Amino acid sequence: MSIARAKPVFSVVVPIYNVEKYIEECIQSVLDQTYSNFEIICVDDGSPDHSLERVQQFNDPRIRIVRQKNRGLAAARNTGINASRGLYIALLDSDDFWHPTKLAQHFKHLNSNPRLGVSYSASLFVDDNSQPMGLGQFPKLTNIDAADIFCRNPVGNGSAAVLRKSMLLNVARQAQGRGSQHRIEYFDESMRQSEDVEFWLRVALTTNYRFEGIGQALTYYRVNASGLSANLDKQYQAWLYSVNRNRSLNPEFYAQWFSLACAFQKLYLARRAIKSGQGTTALKLVHEALLGDPRILLREPAKTTITYGAAYLSLLPKNWFERIFQLGTQLLGQRA
Repeated sequence: MSIARAKPVFSVVVPIYNVEKYIEECIQSVLDQTYSNFEIICVDDGSPDHSLERVQQFNDPRIRIVRQKNRGLAAARNTGINASRGLYIALLDSDDFWHPTKLAQHFKHLNSNPRLGVSYSASLFVDDNSQPMGLGQFPKLTNIDAADIFCRNPVGNGSAAVLRKSMLLNVARQAQGRGSQHRIEYFDESMRQSEDVEFWLRVALTTNYRFEGIGQALTYYRVNASGLSANLDKQYQAWLYSVNRNRSLNPEFYAQWFSLACAFQKLYLARRAIKSGQGTTALKLVHEALLGDPRILLREPAKTTITYGAAYLSLLPKNWFERIFQLGTQLLGQRA
């Protein structure tokens, strides 16, 4: 049987839209994996640039191309998952890339625990030129419950997660009204932002599958200047919409954790505001987080205090502030 026809263990789903600058590095990072039993499903989401031509330059039978009209990231992921043949689905956004041992480590992680539905890794941030930024996401790895998913999203970003296919099918069956007899929907296609946040929380609230992480940074997550300085209120509203999609699943859970989750999200956005030089906005967000739910000080006293102080320090000369902020982030060893 040919490599192209043999059933793969991993299906790597890569949505493609306007990423001609990054797509080759992304695909090459998968081809360079030490674990080689995979297929790469590149979903062309109606990309108007030359991204698809860059993919077609690769001569590897494990690469498959699926085309659709532009429908957004969630729909592209769903299209890729529907076309997949693997036991595990690895999500990889086309401007990110992986460490060579990522699939090998996730194979060991998932294969050793059949109740593990979402395996994720720590991540390092890189800039537009793929250079390390000295920041990363090093989340909680074990004993993850629904409150952790809601308040802290330990998965972190869309390129860190590898999912069990049977779990995906289980969630789709429970998500009545999200799909059709011709097309199964996993990620909510009504959303253009924070669709992964909605999905993780839905999994946590409707299944007994576990979330666990790998401590090594196996994902390289690209952050550009526009991403750091994007409209923070718009980001917050998108997050709010995503989590409210699942409120009816467990109203008692929301009553207990909603205000704390909002506080954590505002603290996270405050750190983004600090990094992009929006000190006044950062102070406003930190104050809103503390007033919204003071429990955040008990849950993460060090990070909350450092973020509050960093908002004031952002008034210092930029080179001083950058050094202090990076040192504080590295000491925390957590999500930037």
